[in-house]
Amino acid sequence: MLYSRGGLISHSCYPYPITIGEKRPSAACVAANAHALARYAALCQETNLIPIVEPEILMDGEHDIKICATVTETTLRTVFAELQAQGVHLEGMLLKPNMVLPGKESSNQASVHEVATTTVHVFRRAVPAAVPGIVFLSGGQSPEQATAHLNAMNLDSRHPWELSFSYGRALQEPALQTWQGNPANLAVAQRSFYHRARGNSAARFGDYSDEMEENLA
Repeated sequence: MLYSRGGLISHSCYPYPITIGEKRPSAACVAANAHALARYAALCQETNLIPIVEPEILMDGEHDIKICATVTETTLRTVFAELQAQGVHLEGMLLKPNMVLPGKESSNQASVHEVATTTVHVFRRAVPAAVPGIVFLSGGQSPEQATAHLNAMNLDSRHPWELSFSYGRALQEPALQTWQGNPANLAVAQRSFYHRARGNSAARFGDYSDEMEENLA
């Protein structure tokens, strides 16, 4: 449980993540996930909690970024239709989604600029401006990719929502690999975690650069 100026922020509800593949996701899968997220959000707000709504589309697969864009937009539109049906106050929630990315096995990988512009385009079409903040998942990206993509999105400050991060692996993995449970590695692991946290903090405002990877440590 986290605190904010507006009250308690709940942990996010995590239904089954959505995969892209042959005949996937089905309309029933998207609808079931959206309904579960909306019920969770409504129940949170009934008890004065701020829900973190987490629809996630995985990077697994060979799909290109255009297919991910279509699935992401469809999913977000369905989620917000369910949120409206459940009477969720959009100003009192956070959205924790995936970025729009090609599949890991895709032969057509996207540039940082393409990921950023495609993601923002999809979210402008599907996410109401009333939502105060979007905190992205890293979703299988490398730590450096997740930071660079967030930074590229924040280079344009004209978004109706705040764009930030709620990374797990992209923040923790380098520190965990350094630490390996060995107390002798603790100080170096802490510096590794600080390195990534500071880089993402800069990306939150569009102030990150490749040169910072060498200078942050």
